[in-house]
Amino acid sequence: MDTYQEIKQGERGAWISIAAYLLLSALKLISGYLFHSSALLADGFNNVTDIIASTAILVGLRISRKPPDSDHAYGHFRAETVAVLVASFIMATVGIQVLIETGRGLFEGKKTAPDPLSAVVALVSAAGMLGVYLYNRRLAKRINNQALMATAKDSLSDAFVSIGAAVGIFGAQFGLPWLDTVAAIGVGLLICWTAWGIFKDATHRLTDGFDENELHDFRSSIARIPGVEALKDVKARVHGNHVLVDVVIEVDPELSVAESHEISDRIEERMSERHNVMSVHVHVEPKQEEAVPLVTARKDR
Repeated sequence: MDTYQEIKQGERGAWISIAAYLLLSALKLISGYLFHSSALLADGFNNVTDIIASTAILVGLRISRKPPDSDHAYGHFRAETVAVLVASFIMATVGIQVLIETGRGLFEGKKTAPDPLSAVVALVSAAGMLGVYLYNRRLAKRINNQALMATAKDSLSDAFVSIGAAVGIFGAQFGLPWLDTVAAIGVGLLICWTAWGIFKDATHRLTDGFDENELHDFRSSIARIPGVEALKDVKARVHGNHVLVDVVIEVDPELSVAESHEISDRIEERMSERHNVMSVHVHVEPKQEEAVPLVTARKDR
């Protein structure tokens, strides 16, 4: 499948997430107000941030589909990573706001036990979010799209948030009305934690960070290719959903240009087949003979 078609499929996952969040946030916010549940309200506001975050990711995916131009020779694939970064800021802002508002309610003594029906709403929402997570996770793996995978992880955390809210609401029915507020604080903390994880991953990619273990696998694969005498350097970076690899190898200096080029082709093929790397730049150098130290011995006469 063409890369741009894969990104277009990723947009479908983002649209599904937006539709699910629109429905669930409305259900949770209305139910939270009607049933007096702080935890459900916090969960609803969490889903509002998810709408904004998923929209940002959708915009990023749309920009990523633009072909290369004079200003972007490598294409616009990093736009989706920038969108993920923006989404993390939005999530963190709302998470902090939830903590402030819920903490204020806790100290003001608002401890009315919520209606048990709010727990049912939370559990139904958890089931819905789990379904969205499974769909987007499967699609993200199939098209190798990190932005959509971030959306899937967010959906999974939302499912756990809803389960936590339900636990707090049920606990409030047993003479512990403050437990609902505590659950709401837990929701706010989880929102911030999820935002931090997404922010950390996005900044790592935007600053050309790359997983050392994966880089070691690249080295091992290239070193075993016939004709590669030595591996001087391997660097890799993430460009949207692509991995760009730069390789410097040493070959037999007696090889012809055509033979050296054939080794480069083998490297590109192996990286594509085994590691799904579609862009490899190979620099070939003649192997340098190790210098033998020259020792001169003088005999005293």
